[in-house]
Amino acid sequence: MTLAFDNTYARLPGHFYARLAPVPVAGPQLVKLNTALAVTLGLDPAALDTPEGLAMFAGNQVPAGAEPLAMAYAGHQFGHFVPQLGDGRAILLGEITDPQGTRFDIHLKGSGRTPFSRGGDGRAWLGPVLREYVISEAMHALGIPTTRALAVVTTGEPVYREATRPGAVLTRVARGHVRVGTFEYFAARADHAALRHLADYVIARHDPALAGAEQPYLALLDAVIGRQADLIARWLGVGFIHGVMNTDNMSITGETIDYGPCAFMDTYHPETVYSSIDRHGRYAYANQPRIAQWNLVSLAQSLLPLLDENQEQAVEIAQTAVDTFMPRFERAYLAVFRAKLGLMDEQADDAEQIAGFLAALAADGADFTNSFRALGEVAAGKETRWSDGSAIAAWLPDWRARLAHETASPAERAARMRRANPAVIPRNHQVEAALNAAVDGDLEPLDALLRILANPWETRPEHAPYTQAPQPHEVVRQTFCGT
Repeated sequence: MTLAFDNTYARLPGHFYARLAPVPVAGPQLVKLNTALAVTLGLDPAALDTPEGLAMFAGNQVPAGAEPLAMAYAGHQFGHFVPQLGDGRAILLGEITDPQGTRFDIHLKGSGRTPFSRGGDGRAWLGPVLREYVISEAMHALGIPTTRALAVVTTGEPVYREATRPGAVLTRVARGHVRVGTFEYFAARADHAALRHLADYVIARHDPALAGAEQPYLALLDAVIGRQADLIARWLGVGFIHGVMNTDNMSITGETIDYGPCAFMDTYHPETVYSSIDRHGRYAYANQPRIAQWNLVSLAQSLLPLLDENQEQAVEIAQTAVDTFMPRFERAYLAVFRAKLGLMDEQADDAEQIAGFLAALAADGADFTNSFRALGEVAAGKETRWSDGSAIAAWLPDWRARLAHETASPAERAARMRRANPAVIPRNHQVEAALNAAVDGDLEPLDALLRILANPWETRPEHAPYTQAPQPHEVVRQTFCGT
């Protein structure tokens, strides 16, 4: 097996990372290989499904050209600044280039202790690793920017958490692993030269057109703000809750990263929280835009030395940039939810229409995904599923009156709504059931779930069980980090 590895991050100054190889494991076994992703990357799945490929995925063999390292970064965790975090159980092997010329990081998660492990064992166990595989692939199918999983291997070694668990390593693929917390790491040390190195690296790799801007570092901040505004709007559109929106979990590339205690909403409520460690609802569903802006303030503060030599002027420049987040998010949010409600034209009361439907969902305790999908059927002229006494039924006349002023046919509107409202999402109870079976050695439920999630917009007979909201005894109320 030959992969053309490089590692541009390894050419940055030495205090950006710690060079070390993954810690080998005793008995690696391949559990999942993402053949579709492999083909997209220009890789041969058959060559990856070999002893050499297994050794790479397990961290037992470092491919030629790779320069493995653990990245240094800091982060605000639930609002509290930690000056040194870093890759405590992950190794950046290096980068490969796809057929279109785009570089992608190849990253091993669960690959052993590093200088940033802070007393941890540096390992991961199979359940959370497969969870990241499932959720990230679902997000990709939904069209939401995300890291992806290329492979999952078990290690043949136990991991000790609340119980003894089977160890595993995830091979993660991303356009990059630089985070807001990476900038915070150097800002906290007043290492302005490193900040400039890092910003120049990000621009050269991800935003080369910005190098010629009058103020390239401001242009970089502006680009990150725009990417995050779009990403958070897309999250809300599918009912996704990240769960740990710390600054070390916000990627500069605008990809969703670090799937820990994340979840998709079943019953809609804006204050929904699943994460077992989010005890005060900081990262609740409706708080995510506000937290994204908070994180971007942290990025802007880190970039102050690069924005202007005059501190007051730099603060003013940064504040002006960050103040654009909410208007940009609101535009993206309105675009997402107009499509979900079948509103073909922009009108002044769009936000009111959207808020009205969401309020009705909350009042009725309705399922988020199924309600939007059902609304598309109503738009197509089918009978409503909601009883006359429901808040949704009371909202429908205003929506119909709005649609009467538009020229789109019912068929056109319904088709647009089907493209905006998935029929299936990775529902928590189904994910948990599939993961439990996989940990016990039965991969069929997991494989079946992945097949369905790969086509989230379709309605087929075999999809029906996966569209069902959980029964009361199936409801998952908390999700866990799995660290």
